[in-house]
Amino acid sequence: MDSERFKHVRNVAIILALAVAVWKIPGGGTASRTISNIFSVLFLAGFFFLGYRLYMEHRISIFGLEERQRGLAYGAVALLVFAVVATSHLWDLGPLGAMLWLLMLGASAWALYSVWRSYRTY
Repeated sequence: MDSERFKHVRNVAIILALAVAVWKIPGGGTASRTISNIFSVLFLAGFFFLGYRLYMEHRISIFGLEERQRGLAYGAVALLVFAVVATSHLWDLGPLGAMLWLLMLGASAWALYSVWRSYRTY
């Protein structure tokens, strides 16, 4: 039990040492932004891969939808992606931008729910 406690203390100390190094070493801010960008690209690549896998696994179900429903689903996903990409710009616009962002997310969720509900009726 003591080794577990010291292991966690050691891990926290390593994180704090890295944070101090980024803060005090010249160029540490640039390095942290670079690492952050690399992690962001890897995170987005993971989302794209997940979307590709879901599409390939459910391709028959997707093509089994009516054309109107399939178009609605594709449009909802496109609106969702647009809202996520434009999050910082919309939130910088103030309350109107935030309301527009929430409206886009809500419309996308409603459209996907509508497609799911019509799919489940058969």
